[in-house]
Amino acid sequence: MDDQPTPTLLRLPAVLARTALSRSRLYELIRAGRFPAPVKLAESSINVWSADAVSAWIAGQINANKDSKP
Repeated sequence: MDDQPTPTLLRLPAVLARTALSRSRLYELIRAGRFPAPVKLAESSINVWSADAVSAWIAGQINANKDSKP
């Protein structure tokens, strides 16, 4: 039996709510390679993001902001 936890997946509205980004800004960051790209669920057109990847991006933004302050 696999003891690893099941990853939490987020759809676009949840990602936008967690990051406070607009949809257009989110996709700009994805195109620039500065935000995790979504993955398509098997045999569907639904895009999802890993909650862990989104949380890591948020933490990175907070840490970058702390590091840039004098």
